[in-house]
Amino acid sequence: MMGFLRRAAALPLIMLGVSVAVFVAIHALPGDPARLLAGQQAPEAVVAALRHRLGLDLPLPAQYGRFLLHALHGDFGLSLRNGVPVATLVLGRLPYSLALGGLAYMLALLVGIPGGIVAAARAGSWADHLLTGLTLIGASLAGFWVALLGMEVFAVRLHWLPLMGAGGWRHYVMPACVLALLPAALILRMTRAGLVTVLRQDYIRTARAKGLSPRRVMLRHALPNALAPIIAVSALNIGSLISGAVVTETVFDWPGVARLLVDSVRYRDYPVIQGITLLSVLGVLLATLAADAAIALLDPRQRRMS
Repeated sequence: MMGFLRRAAALPLIMLGVSVAVFVAIHALPGDPARLLAGQQAPEAVVAALRHRLGLDLPLPAQYGRFLLHALHGDFGLSLRNGVPVATLVLGRLPYSLALGGLAYMLALLVGIPGGIVAAARAGSWADHLLTGLTLIGASLAGFWVALLGMEVFAVRLHWLPLMGAGGWRHYVMPACVLALLPAALILRMTRAGLVTVLRQDYIRTARAKGLSPRRVMLRHALPNALAPIIAVSALNIGSLISGAVVTETVFDWPGVARLLVDSVRYRDYPVIQGITLLSVLGVLLATLAADAAIALLDPRQRRMS
């Protein structure tokens, strides 16, 4: 538990370092937000006045200090593009991203964990080779290519699913499947690897010698002891879902936070980019901490090491 508390205590320092890195990276992007907002034909005096009004003429340390002071109070500033608070913009898009990401995450778990169990139970068989081969393909395919292929087949040719946008349940099918592809492949491979290692242990051979059914051995003895790496990789896949959402939401014109981020980068909307990036990093860190706590509770060895 002490190890978990130490990692939790380090969270503010990590977020501070991330905020500095994000601020520097964003301001290194080419292009002047004031010029983009005013228009390429606007007089320099108009651009300079806009730059002053937005605070972009201040030294970078002063800009960062002002951003950090407001961020500590939960205020990420106003969008340079439309003057709306960043929190308002994000909260308006967040339900769409949470719904899509949550569905994709459940699909990844529903495919990855049972698939890993089947592959481990039949290690070396044709089913194992087929499933592991499919995971290699799934992890290698580019998300935008799979999205475009699905749109061509299921929307344009077969007319089974909507092409773009958000609406009824059918609008979720293609984006969720595309977003779940990589996490499902990683979870399946990690589940298989963990179970194959556990199934070689002496206590598993003892359980089999007692006449327990293969299903009982797998679900009651092997799987609980292989949960730690499965939970860890599942938590890490939150990050892959967030990064994959950038492509998925853009291709499918999904009105989520990732799509807002892409639009903000296009217009060099610094406050929106900083706010979304920091909130995404915080979400990944909290998911990792939750996974560490779950592992410590499930694995007595981890509790003793903490």
